[in-house]
Amino acid sequence: MLTYSFEQLEGEPLYEHLYRCIRQDILTGKLAPGEKLPSKRTLARNLGISVITVEGAYNQLTAEGYCESRPRRGYFVVAIPPRNMSAGKKAAHANMPKSRFQAEDMHVIDLTASSLRSADFPFTVWSRLLRQILSQQAEKIMERSPGQGILELRQAIAGHLQSFRGLNVEPEQIVIGAGTEYLYMLLIQLLGRRKKYCIEDPGYERIGMIYRANGADCAAIGLDMQGIRPADLRAEGADVVHISPSHHFPTGIVMPVSRRYELLDWAAEQKGRYIIEDDYDSEFRLIGRPIPTLMESDIHQRVIYMNTFSKSLTPTIRISYMVLPPTLVQVFAEKMSCYSCTVANFEQYTLAKFIGEGYFEKHINRMRTTYRHRRKRFMELLQESPVRDYSTLIEHGSGLHLLLRLAVDDDDDVLQAKMLAAGLRIKALSEYYTKKIPQSAIHTFIVNYANLEESEIKLALQRLETVFN
Repeated sequence: MLTYSFEQLEGEPLYEHLYRCIRQDILTGKLAPGEKLPSKRTLARNLGISVITVEGAYNQLTAEGYCESRPRRGYFVVAIPPRNMSAGKKAAHANMPKSRFQAEDMHVIDLTASSLRSADFPFTVWSRLLRQILSQQAEKIMERSPGQGILELRQAIAGHLQSFRGLNVEPEQIVIGAGTEYLYMLLIQLLGRRKKYCIEDPGYERIGMIYRANGADCAAIGLDMQGIRPADLRAEGADVVHISPSHHFPTGIVMPVSRRYELLDWAAEQKGRYIIEDDYDSEFRLIGRPIPTLMESDIHQRVIYMNTFSKSLTPTIRISYMVLPPTLVQVFAEKMSCYSCTVANFEQYTLAKFIGEGYFEKHINRMRTTYRHRRKRFMELLQESPVRDYSTLIEHGSGLHLLLRLAVDDDDDVLQAKMLAAGLRIKALSEYYTKKIPQSAIHTFIVNYANLEESEIKLALQRLETVFN
């Protein structure tokens, strides 16, 4: 029977401590692949904790791919590829430089938008901090910003990554830019246009367009239920792969740890291979703790981490960032020093203060509660609506969208036209595929719920019901 100590937790939630203990036993081989874990009630009774605590730990282990739930049988350990940890984390900074619808009279409910409602943005705090910056740091605002962005913002982001994502990075690894599109452009120049770039299929069409517009050879690779396959990358001759392992858009797939390790091993096979980890909405995993980053497990320094404040704050604040592995920091400084930072100084200083004084964390916590409530109400209202008889909801406990599969015979474009005529704008999952569309993606639609009030959800379901009548 598994036995762990719950002393000296230092504020760590019980379920998270238990999750870490079991994960460690799996990684060290103490719990063998295929081994059945104790039932939730049995383990709870043995450890003197609640069943809910055990359930939380098991759910997190399942979400990350360390174990699997088999109906009516229980939880079983999943085989994890062995990792060579001899390099340790001491080498992580070995190469770090020392310097530092459509009727005109009908209001269309837009289910394609995931932007923040104006009522949810912390205008009062943001405007106060902005006034402080303008009055107290006028001279700094007028100074030329370093190409990577001001140090204060990079320090604040590094602190946020450490506390929220468990990612220990130096400010020198961070590059600030006005939107991820700009950062993609920098990466293509940094890594080289001669490399073969691969993206996920389905995925954001814009990503591939940006790579190709910048002269890069770019191919879309299909996914299985665990994400992109390393074997397909080898067959394509890929050098760089762009993935979103913690919450794939639009399928919602969470890449399990076994596939993550396989991808890291692929990257380490040949010099010059890199993984671009797009962590665009990691703050909004609404069940359990955030999925660990791929970069955190990267001992060969082949992962480039990217994130944006467009999801967590608002798309109108065009501030994104990437974290380079230490081996690329000096290369970036030498090759990209001709570029100036594309974000205005007063926005950088304001965001740095917003993060540094704890307002960003408070905002994220508040919005997670808000989004969790909206998500729950959408699912409750769906079950109360006649639409439930014609639909299946697919959700993975994270992100700001859901998938709704409809039991209909019409083609997706016909369905979209009918829904638009009823006052609903919505996108089909099939639209995001560049190659063969699997049968599972047909009649499946993406519902962005983040900016919907309850009255809008009810109206959207009423309008959707008319499509089936």
